[in-house]
Amino acid sequence: MTKEQKTVHVVPHAHWDREWYFTIEDSNVMLVENLRHLIDVLERDEAYKSFVFDAQMSVIEDFLAILPEKKVKLEQLIKQKRLFVGPWYTQTDTLLVHKESLIRNLLYGSRAAQAMGHSMKIGYLPDIFGQNAYLPSIFNSFGMEYAILQRGLYTEDVATDLNFHWRAPDGLMAKTNYMYFGYGPGKFLATDAGYVSGTLTPILDTLREMNRSTSQLLLPAGGDQVLVREHFPETIEALNAQQSDYEFVLSDYETFMEKTWGDSEFETVIEGELLASQKSRIHNTIRSQRVDIKLANSRIEDKVYHQLEPLALMAHKYGAAYPKRWLDKIFKLLFDVHAHDSIGGCNSDETNRAIIHRLEQAERICDSLINVLKKQMARGIGAEFEQGAVLVFHLLPKAMTKQVETVIFTKDKAVCLADISGFVVPQTVLSKAYISGGKKVVVTADGEQEVEIPGYYRTVISAEIAMEPLSYQVLQIVQDPVNLVAPVDGAKITNDYYTIEIVAGRLQLTTKFGEQLENFLVFEDVADDGDSYDFSPLAGDVTELADEATCVQVLCSDLVSTMTIRHTLARGEGTEIETTLTLKKGEDTLGIKHSLTNKTKNHRIRVRFEAPGSEANYADQAFTAIKRTNTNPHFTKWRENRFAEAPVPIYPLENFAVSLSSKGAIGVLTQGLKEYEATRDYLALTLFRSVGLLGKDNIAWRPGRASGINNKVVETPDAQMLGDLEFSYHYRFTTRFTTADWFHATERVRTHQLSYHLQTLNSFEERVERFELPQPAKMSDLPTSASLLTISDDAFFSTLKQAEDGDGVILRVFNPTNEPIEIASGTVVNMAELPTAEAATISPQSHLTLKYKELNNE
Repeated sequence: MTKEQKTVHVVPHAHWDREWYFTIEDSNVMLVENLRHLIDVLERDEAYKSFVFDAQMSVIEDFLAILPEKKVKLEQLIKQKRLFVGPWYTQTDTLLVHKESLIRNLLYGSRAAQAMGHSMKIGYLPDIFGQNAYLPSIFNSFGMEYAILQRGLYTEDVATDLNFHWRAPDGLMAKTNYMYFGYGPGKFLATDAGYVSGTLTPILDTLREMNRSTSQLLLPAGGDQVLVREHFPETIEALNAQQSDYEFVLSDYETFMEKTWGDSEFETVIEGELLASQKSRIHNTIRSQRVDIKLANSRIEDKVYHQLEPLALMAHKYGAAYPKRWLDKIFKLLFDVHAHDSIGGCNSDETNRAIIHRLEQAERICDSLINVLKKQMARGIGAEFEQGAVLVFHLLPKAMTKQVETVIFTKDKAVCLADISGFVVPQTVLSKAYISGGKKVVVTADGEQEVEIPGYYRTVISAEIAMEPLSYQVLQIVQDPVNLVAPVDGAKITNDYYTIEIVAGRLQLTTKFGEQLENFLVFEDVADDGDSYDFSPLAGDVTELADEATCVQVLCSDLVSTMTIRHTLARGEGTEIETTLTLKKGEDTLGIKHSLTNKTKNHRIRVRFEAPGSEANYADQAFTAIKRTNTNPHFTKWRENRFAEAPVPIYPLENFAVSLSSKGAIGVLTQGLKEYEATRDYLALTLFRSVGLLGKDNIAWRPGRASGINNKVVETPDAQMLGDLEFSYHYRFTTRFTTADWFHATERVRTHQLSYHLQTLNSFEERVERFELPQPAKMSDLPTSASLLTISDDAFFSTLKQAEDGDGVILRVFNPTNEPIEIASGTVVNMAELPTAEAATISPQSHLTLKYKELNNE
């Protein structure tokens, strides 16, 4: 290679962690000081061409909340492209949140940045712990052709070119630059001889060797919460005067990428998810850290995307106000939680408590809005029913027959649900309880008096209901006894697909295909010598397995059977795990719920599912399922090859993970449990980790310094996860694996259904039931049933929401198969909700966003 001069693009920037070992309040106090100073520097020094403020708009909004008078100056700098903001709202973790959360984060961030003058046209990922496979496709859909990232690549893949084409599973690509030295190699840029010869020149010479196809080199010059380096213009001028091998220019990421890709051709193509831990740490086991945060976040995402938004559209069609401002508040609370450290849980206890509080706020708003919309819809039906109307909402735009759990309150004990014609639907009573009516206060001429209120019954019913696409229907309550689930002798339950029984103390599963797993579920407990970032095996520790099950109770009915069992682990203070297994008629998934009280510190508990002869596995990520190997070939020599951390084959999942065993496809469909490992013998799902330190030096799978803050030990007793814990998910066995089949199963187990009993007996079952509620004037005399939107059964649902401009409805669907799917109607838009010239076809492994004037499939 010739020694031609290279252009070094020095990009001043700050990576702004929202919170970490410090709180968001600490961060915002410093943010105001730093950003105010940055504005002053940019205004008085024209030579300071630009500064990148971490590509997230949340920090700009926080700054303006304190100093709104700075908005005009900020807008001027952003329009002039001297201050770069967007496209993210927060720097989200891309492997721990719902695919829609990634899209909404970019939607909110890019719109807010554009409203202030300009949204940076770079998918910028400076510090994310691994890259989602669909980011190139998502960036494309937002009109961004470039990406810049750190973490996730093997050095051999970029040894001669740090610029490459990053291809998503649907074939769409982003022109990408890999920050080989991270986002801070130019942070301490200086001119003294010691720095230039000892630090700067070796870095630049390495970048020269790794950029053989271009004369443009990127030198990010920033770091975490850094103050603007006012001397950079003078320093760059001085560096240019000292030598001739490199020309230094103050630059920005957009200019660098346009110049680099405009002048050069790059042949390297890298596909899919980026999880390599060679140069930068990925923290593969952070996905089970502070699992309470992951579980709560996933539960709220489920409520927002699968319940609240489609319900709000349905109610809006009939006259209710669409709760756009409330949804904005929910999303911004969630986006703050989704920042990579926040959702990772690798924070101080003080910070994690604030994260939990944000999640509680978001969920309370969600539940209150759902309650209000259900009640307004129920009131608008107009029909009179003796014991109140029961509405069942099916919020997926596909027909489905499924058992739906409904709570009703009646004065009579022997009641059940019937359709509008009086036909009693198949159902079973899960529980029935008598509730005292209590007393009410009545104001009389003689003063306040307490009046006794008659009691009533609270009945929980699981009813098998045929539901039209995106629909609601009325059920009525009639006098008719229905059998409760009742105790039975023995330790066995069965349905059309599985028989589960305890045989010689082992939990045995037999499928309808005749396959038998003699010890299909056991628990594993190991010591955890790691920290909040990474699990670490403890030298000399012996893995404890709990494989002896004791039957506690079996309950059966025609529709539902449950078996509750108990396993015992002896480590530390000991752990009893009570598991309820649920089989429903006609369902090929086994419901699993674990309850335990953790009294032991510094350990990890996983549940293992027998999967003999497995050599590969699948897990879903965004719009498809990714095939992975059970072993990582880099693991055997990771130390010799100087990996930043061990490349352990422990993987993330969004909804399901499946092991391809010699008996069949054995997998789990989870909600909030995000970490699994597949071996030749079993599929392991991590329930939780228990650790007490934020950072720790030299752990077994991560040599060297502690991750995060250096030179300080931050104790995190809350992260020991002591106390009561509960985990729910589903198990499934199929003879072979197909991606579409497992996405269909995911749609069935997700909570797309809601029910509501319009009644006056109980005002405390739902969040705001006891408050008086106005009725929208237009919402009256509604039909007793309606179906409002249908999609092909071959397509899969991602979102249904009001358009951001308030004019129309947005539907996003995806296709995880290898064949295109034609869509009959709708205007095609991109994820930014702008019209495109694309055809109404969902390409293989891809997604499609459609805009409708209104819900109209009546």
